Amino acid sequence: MKEEMFMNSLGTARPSEAIRKNYLHDEVAHRLRALIQSGELRPRERINETTLSQRFGISRTPLREAIKILSSEGLLEILPNRGAQVASISQSEITDMLEVIGGLECVAGELACQHASAAEIGRIAALNAEMERAYEQSQAPEYFEINQQIHELILVASHNPTLIALYENLSTRIQRARFTAHKTPKQWEQAMQDHRRMVSLLQARDAEALGALLKAHVRSKRDVIAAQFGKLESLPSSE
Repeated sequence: MKEEMFMNSLGTARPSEAIRKNYLHDEVAHRLRALIQSGELRPRERINETTLSQRFGISRTPLREAIKILSSEGLLEILPNRGAQVASISQSEITDMLEVIGGLECVAGELACQHASAAEIGRIAALNAEMERAYEQSQAPEYFEINQQIHELILVASHNPTLIALYENLSTRIQRARFTAHKTPKQWEQAMQDHRRMVSLLQARDAEALGALLKAHVRSKRDVIAAQFGKLESLPSSE
């Protein structure tokens, strides 16, 4: 049940699904959020109210209320007299969020080693094998989708609802960028090696090593994400 709730919250809106009016703006916000997370609406893309209203079968009023909600979450930017656009993320924000997400995944890995069932570990291992095949066949979309599922299932295997809720709330803005940012062949191979070791450590229930690996794995994504999705800015010097 926890897994279903987690995965459903990250679902993608279907073009043919018209929203019943009694769902109001909260449901519209959920659909818009899913479009952003899926990558269908990309950073800095303008929100076409006419198109979305027709797609969802609603008037512009609940859509505009939903836009306000997503603006308060940092997913949309409201432009004076120009509507709204999908928010980009500054490089400093990317760094800050990945630090915290890495910490959460570290704890999730440690807890999964303690609390995951044999079936949960088996499913993660099976998905990793599927991801390996996608990697070998250079099937990037399949690879990215399975990659995301594996990280989410490790969170679910922690059996800690508070941790899962914190992760969901924090990772909303960066989630799709994290799993779809293009990698060099060397970076892709390193990511695959990390995942092979993750499965081995989880199977061995080596909590400390898995936690450390997950934290480093998440942090390593910063430059790739920033190059593709971040706002143009210079990070402050570390000197």
